[in-house]
Amino acid sequence: MSKNKLLQRHYQLACSILLLSLGLVNYPPKVQANPEQSFQNKITHTPNLFAQKFPDNGEPKGRRRGGTSRRDGCPSLKTPVTAIVPGEEKNNKSFLGATLAEYPTFWVYLPELPTNLRSGEFVLQDDQGHDIYRTSLTLPAKAGTVGITLPSNSQYALKQNSKYHWFFRVYCGNPQNKPEYFFVDAWLKRVALTPQLQQQLKTAKSQEYKIYTANNLWYDAITNLAELRRTGSDTDTLAKDWTSLFKAVDLEELAGAPILQRYSPQ
Repeated sequence: MSKNKLLQRHYQLACSILLLSLGLVNYPPKVQANPEQSFQNKITHTPNLFAQKFPDNGEPKGRRRGGTSRRDGCPSLKTPVTAIVPGEEKNNKSFLGATLAEYPTFWVYLPELPTNLRSGEFVLQDDQGHDIYRTSLTLPAKAGTVGITLPSNSQYALKQNSKYHWFFRVYCGNPQNKPEYFFVDAWLKRVALTPQLQQQLKTAKSQEYKIYTANNLWYDAITNLAELRRTGSDTDTLAKDWTSLFKAVDLEELAGAPILQRYSPQ
């Protein structure tokens, strides 16, 4: 490069710096990313969207599978009664899930039951073991998944940042006569709705369950997806996501069971 051309380039660079310092020239404005659109892209393209983060201290504990062995008055079951909750049985992770709901729905898988195992009971307690809600249920004979929704009554409303312990029992014979039963139990905690999460849910476009799963809100995710499977039109996608949700908590073998009933006791 000739000396004159080099001097010319230095002169042009100096002029550009001067104009920028005087505010007479601006670079094109930087495009700000839409945080909600970024979140939507994240949940759309994340392979393990349905993965759940388990509490790693092993507390509080529960019993996710209700056993299959014969007891006094109880027949053998091919598949155990199972609480559809997050947790890792092999690694001693706790069965504690989160919810935003005041009146959440609790999900249980029931195997095919003989005629003398049609009486069930759902119990919700606070973390001190005091009953909050208790109800008897008539169980279906067909194998499948059932939900039990807490009644919309202020005396049963969950308090924010509080833990609750729930039980589901399948009685063998008459519950009044010194009953034997299969049971499962798990825990949940009601958490607060943040402004950011509220905005994400507004833009979810009938796919709230994806927002819930991304935020480890298990009870809200499975309930929303179950309702969409009952009423939605895109059955293939919903069925696939339902299987992915079960797989995320190591219960994939139960994903194909039908949703039989949602109890809403008054």
